[in-house]
Amino acid sequence: MAYIVIIAMLALLQFLYFSLQVGRARGRCGVAAPATTGNEEFDRYFRVQQNTLEQLVIFLPALVAAAMFGNAFFAAPVGLLFVIGRGLYARAYVRDPGSRTLGFLLGFVANLALIGAALWGAIEQAF
Repeated sequence: MAYIVIIAMLALLQFLYFSLQVGRARGRCGVAAPATTGNEEFDRYFRVQQNTLEQLVIFLPALVAAAMFGNAFFAAPVGLLFVIGRGLYARAYVRDPGSRTLGFLLGFVANLALIGAALWGAIEQAF
């Protein structure tokens, strides 16, 4: 389970980094709190952070459940794929939101795989 905790903490550190990027963009672009729009560059950083938060709600429980009911040696690299996908998504989205597809798909497929592994393993244990 140590691998799972490492991957989960990497995902959380990545989210904290995205949050810091939003704060920096807020200052650089002159978007005073509590505003969440007003400058296209800021909007991109903010959307990366918010979309990542939305994905973490799925990712973290799916990662843990896949490790517990499926296979931790499967869940860990798939979890790492999620983190890599989020990084690619962030870089692409800030440059050009239309180019975010690869990063988004990596994270989406990783989440589906983790959910599937957790569900399969839980069903096997239940019956």
